[in-house]
This record gives sequence, structure tokens and C-alpha cells, in this order.
Amino acid sequence: MKFLCGICFCTLALAGVPDKPIGSPEDDLARLESEPNLEKRARGALDNAVDALKEAETAYKKADLSATGARLREVQQSVELVEVSLKQTGKNPSRSPKNFKHAEMKTRGLLRRLDGFRDQMSVVDRPMIEPVITKIQQVHDTLLDGIMGKRK
Repeated sequence: MKFLCGICFCTLALAGVPDKPIGSPEDDLARLESEPNLEKRARGALDNAVDALKEAETAYKKADLSATGARLREVQQSVELVEVSLKQTGKNPSRSPKNFKHAEMKTRGLLRRLDGFRDQMSVVDRPMIEPVITKIQQVHDTLLDGIMGKRK
């Protein structure tokens, strides 16, 4: 019997474990919506949006347009959940900007990645990404206006 060092054993033990549990986008969003802490819910939804965008890019490279569209819708739904969750906190973004600023920066990054993704897409396929970009731009602008607005 051969002995493995701790690092090798951990590497072998984790090799079969996927990074993210496999499930439908609805399962991910339902799990996030059940989070009672609104700020944690918003952060989780932002992370989910980033993951869904990566999956959309991968699906597009595999020419799976239905999966690409589903993941892009998940990106949009995740960002909408962020917006709703942060509004439900009842906090003023200009007085307590921490979570609002985090969301603003993440949505700005998503917009940059979406613009790059749109540029890689065929002109025929671009209509599936346009409403997602429009909605995320609207949420980003709302967050930025709230942070930069007057203190009440």
C-alpha cells in the first residue's frame, strides 16, 4: 500500500467534485431567493450572474443557442434579483454605500464582459443578448444614481 502526502490526497479526493452543483437555473435562483439576509442574497445573485455568463459563453462556443439564451436570461434574472434585494433592505445607498457600490462595480464588469461577448457573436445571434445588456445597464445606472445622489 502506498502512502500519499496530504496535498496529493486532497487533490485526488477533490478531482471528482465539480465546482458548482449541476442544476437548472431556476434551482439556483430559487435557492438565492430563499436567503433571508438581503445583502447576502444580492451578493449571491451577483456571483450567480457571473457564473451564468461564463456558462453562456461556453454554450455559445459549442453552438448551443438554446443554452446560451437560457443562461443569458439567468444573468438578467440574477441582476434583477440584486436590484430587488437591495431595495428591500430599506437602506439609503448614499448613506450606506457598501453593498450598493459592490453591486455597481460587479454590474459594470458584467456590462463590459457582455459587450465583449456581443462582439464575438454573430450579427444574427445578437438580438438574444441586447435586452440583457439593456436591463443590466438600467440597473447599473440606478445603483450609481443612488450612490451619488443626495444624502437624506
